[in-house]
Amino acid sequence: MINRRNLLVGSAVGLVAASLPLRAQHDHGSHHAQASGSDHSRHQQATKKVVKTTKNIPAVSTAKPVRTEQGYLPVITPNGRTLSYRLNDGVKEFHLIAEEIEHEFASGTTIKAWGYNGTTPGPTIEAVEGDRVRIYVTNKLPEHTSIHWHGILLPWGMDGVTGLTQPPIKPGETFVYEFTLQQHGTHMYHPHADEMVQMAMGMMGMFIIHPKEPVTPAIDRDYAVLLHNWAVHPGTYRPDPSVMTEFDLWTMNSKVFPAIESMVAQTGERVRIRIGNLSMWNHPMHLHGVQFEVTGSDGGRWPQNQWRKEVTEIVGVGQTRDIEFVAVPGDWVFHCHMSHHTMNAMGHGVPNMLGVKQPEAHINKVLPNYMAMGESGMAEHQEHTDMGHMPSPENTLPMMMGEGRYGKLEMGGMFSMIRVRDQLGAQADLYAAPEGTQARKVSEIPSGIPV
Repeated sequence: MINRRNLLVGSAVGLVAASLPLRAQHDHGSHHAQASGSDHSRHQQATKKVVKTTKNIPAVSTAKPVRTEQGYLPVITPNGRTLSYRLNDGVKEFHLIAEEIEHEFASGTTIKAWGYNGTTPGPTIEAVEGDRVRIYVTNKLPEHTSIHWHGILLPWGMDGVTGLTQPPIKPGETFVYEFTLQQHGTHMYHPHADEMVQMAMGMMGMFIIHPKEPVTPAIDRDYAVLLHNWAVHPGTYRPDPSVMTEFDLWTMNSKVFPAIESMVAQTGERVRIRIGNLSMWNHPMHLHGVQFEVTGSDGGRWPQNQWRKEVTEIVGVGQTRDIEFVAVPGDWVFHCHMSHHTMNAMGHGVPNMLGVKQPEAHINKVLPNYMAMGESGMAEHQEHTDMGHMPSPENTLPMMMGEGRYGKLEMGGMFSMIRVRDQLGAQADLYAAPEGTQARKVSEIPSGIPV
């Protein structure tokens, strides 16, 4: 398999070549239009722009959500939106369009993906326990599809399994699904037709069912994050659906850090993050700064005597988990704790070069711009260039991106932040630690401390 470390390597430098690393709103309005322009020349014109400061890392709107007429607090989908509906004789009618789209993981990498209504993941569907929903699904893909309502209780014929519960939705056709919502909780939707290909291409979304009766303690901000993995080989523009484990991009709502919108809150607010996993790996999701409570799943919000305090929660493949916490000030990290899931465009099968001398000057004679990696770790790459990374193939992100108040963040992939302030403003500021509350460099260690 082509990977970022062996892509540019020639046989003349085979002894070290395999070790080469190459560097990386929420609304209820109308459907997003499909991005225009799709030929190869457009991709060639893309420039690699690495975010230099957390001031430029996007954040969701700081406006406090307002409850709807039905009494529920709308979900915020970072980098996404909620699907609009119309009320027709008491039935909520939605329309999903399965189609090929152009999708940008972060500035510098755009691919041909498949999604719904112009995006991957598709727009979040929100409704209330007891609602009757009617969902039209139009297929604009080059092959047949279906749609499965993952974890939702419904009639057998609405389950969306091609060949078992329904005929396939052929290109150009529209099917309609209709059922009454009998539960509440965090759910998902995705195809059950050519599933490996269609999900690898980005076809999935969240389906949130709010409880009919108010629950306590009440939530102040409610977020939805869908986890996924991608195999986009360096220099290419379409995901590889044949990859089973060796993925190179790990995303939240189909974005990688620092393009993932930070979640925001005000000190003391109760925040819920609904996490869905339709990737092919389990993800130990870790939140800094608080002990959160695991409070629910696709089975709904659990009774409080079943809640448990954690700082890391594994969200298994096909599972959803709800976590809740009371916000405390800071820019707190939220990420998968599998370290290679917080880097971009990772290669595989790389020999261990730690401690191995690599004669960079000699290698550069046959491989210009070569940068040694591995002798003393990978952090050295952050010091070689202003960008902090080696040049990469066209349409390929650096492995690590983003910069904060104190330097490069050395992260990518499934990595985001919860940005909490005593008073929410425009969120353009970087969090400043109050005096006496930050680690600092010292000139000497006091004597008498045992080691």
